Amino acid sequence: MQKYAVNQHLIETLLAWVSSGEIAIPEIQRPFVWDSSKVRDLMDSLYRGYPVGYVIAWRNPDVRLKDGTLSEGKKILIDGQQRVTALTAALLGQYVVNKTYERVKIKIAFHPIEEKFEVQNPAIVKDKTWLPDIATAINGDLFETAEQYFELNPDIDKKQVRTAFSNLVNITKKQIGLIELAPELDIETVTEIFIRINSKGVVLSQADFAMSKIASNTGYQGNELRKAIDYFCHLAVAPEFHRHIVDNDPDFAVTDWFRQMQWLKTENEDLYDPGYSDLIRVAFTAQFNRGRLSDLVSLLSGRNFETRSYEDNIAEHAFAALKTGVRNFINETNFKRFLMIVKSAGFISPKLLRSQNAVNFAYIVYLKLKEMGVPPVAIESYVRRWLVYSILTGRYSGSPESSFDFDIKQIAHKPFDEYLKEKEEGELSDAFWNASLPQSLDTSVMSSPYFHVFLAAQVKAGDKGFLSRDVLVGDLIALRGDIHHLFPKDYLKKNGLDRSHYNQVANYVYMQSEINIKVGNKPPKDYFAIVTDQIENDNRLISGLSSAQELNDNLVMNAVPQEIQQMRIDDYADFLITRRKMMAEKMRVYYFSL
Repeated sequence: MQKYAVNQHLIETLLAWVSSGEIAIPEIQRPFVWDSSKVRDLMDSLYRGYPVGYVIAWRNPDVRLKDGTLSEGKKILIDGQQRVTALTAALLGQYVVNKTYERVKIKIAFHPIEEKFEVQNPAIVKDKTWLPDIATAINGDLFETAEQYFELNPDIDKKQVRTAFSNLVNITKKQIGLIELAPELDIETVTEIFIRINSKGVVLSQADFAMSKIASNTGYQGNELRKAIDYFCHLAVAPEFHRHIVDNDPDFAVTDWFRQMQWLKTENEDLYDPGYSDLIRVAFTAQFNRGRLSDLVSLLSGRNFETRSYEDNIAEHAFAALKTGVRNFINETNFKRFLMIVKSAGFISPKLLRSQNAVNFAYIVYLKLKEMGVPPVAIESYVRRWLVYSILTGRYSGSPESSFDFDIKQIAHKPFDEYLKEKEEGELSDAFWNASLPQSLDTSVMSSPYFHVFLAAQVKAGDKGFLSRDVLVGDLIALRGDIHHLFPKDYLKKNGLDRSHYNQVANYVYMQSEINIKVGNKPPKDYFAIVTDQIENDNRLISGLSSAQELNDNLVMNAVPQEIQQMRIDDYADFLITRRKMMAEKMRVYYFSL
């Protein structure tokens, strides 16, 4: 079966489709990232009749309306957006949204005598031999433009200039190839086609397709919903963007969507900064009890999974449900309460949360349990447990969609505590804590999720930094304190150990830098002798610990074996084995306390 049609269209036809909405471009979702010189080069290529490649569109399926008639689907541009946006900017004079979300104009100048293009600059504006903005000639009166040029440049060859101007305005008569993918294709096939045609481009995700579907349906205010999704994610990272929306998008600034996200303008919390794919995934999964975004795209298109036809009422219900999911996501109370729960588990810094999908599903759990009317105290415990469980088991690493889909369907159909218990008994058995987890801690990767869970356990317990009397591990993490080595790195290097051995996570602790400097490159036996001496003689040479009990407690809370006080290089291997087991045990106690 032919999966596409290839046709040549006039550029003016393509631009008319864009202006009328026949081709949907989600400009907020994918800002214009070309620099102005690439726009100039595109104009030059068109002027000279060079090929400029194909654009690829995927036509929405025809949807059956309530009155029984069919509504022809719009085309969604999935490749070539930068070129098409460049054409609308340079030839039509339209604004574009750049990488910093500012609305700007890109003006391309033309020199009819030399027949060359350049990005407009102050020098060109002052030079009478340049037409400073080609959009004025293409959209205006060519005769009038030429006459004005002749008045400013009376001594030039008018025939040559008229020919150049004629060739300039005829750029819109040049052709561009359009590959139109069949509406019945599924997302996976469209993605595969995209990858094969454009392997060097940015691969579109399921969320990109969802954003395109949302943006293309103006009947259910999809364009407004798309902006709400994108603006929320941008504000979460840059609260100052609030002023930009007010100044540059007054229509959106008066919507209820904008009112619901006003709280972000003074919010500087960066623990969870969702992108649009995160927001869509959480809102969709929590609201639809499905985990595959391809299902969302189908539902937004009006797909009836039983009859395989497309019906407008299904699209209407899907948009309504998605809007509810997005509102629940961006709700200030929901968002802040969820972050409070995450912090209460010890994850006080984004550097401890490297699995965005684990956080996403934890938010789904929160929203779902709240919808089910589960008591708030129980929700807090369940969300904490599920977050840590999913991090420890790597549940959502790799391709998360199947796990999202499976988990949400289980949660929707059985009591959460039963499902959680099933997962714990199956994956967090004694064998996990006693053997699998200590083995997973045998790594030199500081960003290890297991090490991060250990640090979260320390934060939640209110543990002090290594050899610190008053400074908490949480303070050291929050204030960007340093991780240091229990067996000093230089000491291990001098004894022939390479990076993969001296940088073991079981050799890491959060330690005040001033304490680390005093420890220097001494073996543990030597620097602990100084600590013991300071306790006995009250001289505070290394730390503020003032008793043997304080020292003992400090070692316990940092999961450091007491035997370290007598250790040298020959003891290092055994030390790592022992400490991994202690770290795993601390995490076990922590997990079941959540």
